Amino acid sequence: MKILIVSTSDIYGGAAVAASRLMKAMHFCGESAKMTVRDKRSDDPDVFSAGNGHKNKYNFYWERGAIFLQNRLSKENLFDVSIANTGNSITRLPLFREADIIHLHWINQGMLSIREIEQILTSGKKVIWTMHDMWPFTGICHHAGACRNYERSCGSCPYLIAASPGDLSHRVFLKKQAAYGKGKITFVACSNWLKELATKSPLTRGHTVVSIPNPIDTRAYCPKDKSEARRRLNLPEDRKIVLFAAVKTSDPRKGIDYLLEASRLIAKHPNNILFLIAGNNGEEMEKRLSQPAHSLGFIPPAKMADVYNAADLFVTPSLQENLPNTLMEAMACGTPCVGFSTGGIPEMISHGKNGYLVKYKNAEDLAKGILWTLYSADSETLSSNAREKAVLEYSQETVAMQYRKIYETK
Repeated sequence: MKILIVSTSDIYGGAAVAASRLMKAMHFCGESAKMTVRDKRSDDPDVFSAGNGHKNKYNFYWERGAIFLQNRLSKENLFDVSIANTGNSITRLPLFREADIIHLHWINQGMLSIREIEQILTSGKKVIWTMHDMWPFTGICHHAGACRNYERSCGSCPYLIAASPGDLSHRVFLKKQAAYGKGKITFVACSNWLKELATKSPLTRGHTVVSIPNPIDTRAYCPKDKSEARRRLNLPEDRKIVLFAAVKTSDPRKGIDYLLEASRLIAKHPNNILFLIAGNNGEEMEKRLSQPAHSLGFIPPAKMADVYNAADLFVTPSLQENLPNTLMEAMACGTPCVGFSTGGIPEMISHGKNGYLVKYKNAEDLAKGILWTLYSADSETLSSNAREKAVLEYSQETVAMQYRKIYETK
């Protein structure tokens, strides 16, 4: 069985990391898996570039430009939507012809067009599509928020300035519907939360929708000696360390404003807390927190296990999440987690058992959760429970076996 994984990138962004981890998980289980991407950033010999640099840039800017023009020259929400009007032709690749299984992941921003998805389906090959956000079953948005128009056929899109029943979101929805009708897709949601949303869309009707979490190498992400981890990172041993990590830490969707407010509330109580920030733009956040803070900048995945082990707590105040890799990584390292009750996070954090589940968009409860986890809870029990859940539910073997069953289903 030959598997071709299709993704916009191989290691940049949570969805790309998850796709690469799945490829490695399948290798671990003895399967043949390769990946084709628009943006290759690793030296992995099993990852192949689709198209070339010039063509990929053209695809990216043509799609963004079309959205910009359709939205009356407004940059607002420019990267919150995708229309897949252009992309690479992977069906022409030898990799595609050799594959038995085509496994799509996050394929936006010029990787695949809707037309190419149609070509993939008409090829007759088995198609799996792991959904890392809502785009596969909405018209154009990646996160619908409170909007439920995708349960019909979109239109009147809140992301568009000139919204109307027959607007861009509705037109793209119909294009997707026509393309998806050319074959069968097994849609895989990374969380039960996303699965429930997907089943409400007409775009998944006639197809299969299941839920399988992303995999993680629980041998690489595992508990280590905290003092040694801190010494390697030049961090103080006499502080309670709260870790916040994101590719772009200043992204409003990562809940930075709520974390800043929580730090202000925490500063009113005597404490010895140090906020540790991993990710781009961390220096900006470091200056705004009301508690002592230290930015590590971008940390390569190979070194992140030390960062999680150095922390006493991992906080994820994200406002929109599916099944965050960072939360999974922290749990695998035995680091208790605090996060908002949104998306797939409640499926990961068991309140009071392996962390603290915070009331959505409630900075006061976020502060309470951080203080409780650090100073009142049984940290050893939280740590043990977090590790146990990661091993039982997210390990490579567990997830790979679930995918293998789907691959082998006729």
